Amino acid sequence: MTYEELLTETALANERYVVMTAENRALVRNIPGKLGNRFIDTGITEQTMIGAAAGLALRGRIPVVHALASFLTMRAFEFVRTDAGIPNLPIKLSSFIPGFLSDGNGPTHQAVEDIALMRGIPNMTVFAPADEQDLVNMLPQIWAHPNPSYVRINTRKTDYNHSPFELGKAEIVAKGTDITILTYGLLFEQALIAVEILKNEGLSVGLINMRSLKPVDENAIVVASQTSKLVVTLEDHFQTGGLYTIVAETLLKHQLTAKVLPFALNEKWFKPSLLPNVLEYEGFTGKQIAEKILGYNTQSVQPEILTPQFSE
Repeated sequence: MTYEELLTETALANERYVVMTAENRALVRNIPGKLGNRFIDTGITEQTMIGAAAGLALRGRIPVVHALASFLTMRAFEFVRTDAGIPNLPIKLSSFIPGFLSDGNGPTHQAVEDIALMRGIPNMTVFAPADEQDLVNMLPQIWAHPNPSYVRINTRKTDYNHSPFELGKAEIVAKGTDITILTYGLLFEQALIAVEILKNEGLSVGLINMRSLKPVDENAIVVASQTSKLVVTLEDHFQTGGLYTIVAETLLKHQLTAKVLPFALNEKWFKPSLLPNVLEYEGFTGKQIAEKILGYNTQSVQPEILTPQFSE
């Protein structure tokens, strides 16, 4: 089943659902004729769309809204925070081409800080499926939940057969005592490749699909950090505020430490190109990930103590 098929089936079965878009119909091309006045295109007005969705939600509707991830999370941020998050309304945000999936687009269309922004909003839940099967398995629970949600839409197909989804739970793909890779979304594909390369080097490698980022599976993070010599966070997002930060917050909360190697964008946007070229240029192919992990010095490194300098 595809995203559009699931949304159509859900909306036809329950009249509370309203499908909305800010002139971005890539995911919902065939829905307008089937839903009639329960399909609303507000034009390129993401802020207006969220405001209208809030009004509909206050009247008992469940709006599923669509826009490019960068505009949904940044242009409409205040509206999402104030109209969806603070009143805790069931507005479901479907973000199109998040992270590296916006491949050929420049910085204005790259959503690589979206997880950080959305998880900071009160009551907002945040999810990043690994592929289309994972997406379709997850959405019924997400849409049925009373909280607002942000979903990184990922309709790519993979051969991996995912386990059933449970809100707030990670998918434990494999357990490892040498290395555990934590990832979400598009990069799950590359993580699978990296795991096989690392296993061929004789290492015990775990892989966890962190598809629910808020609420997050703290237990999965804690167990990985205490049973593996190295934890790797892999994400197409800024290092600040994403999975690396989530892991750090979780370890600090539980008063634990671990060796953690992050793969993320370090305060820079990625170079636009076709997706395979983006991954290669930025160092996010499965092979490059495995090579960097193999070359990582797992010996203890003393942190640099920075002494503040004051002018007299």
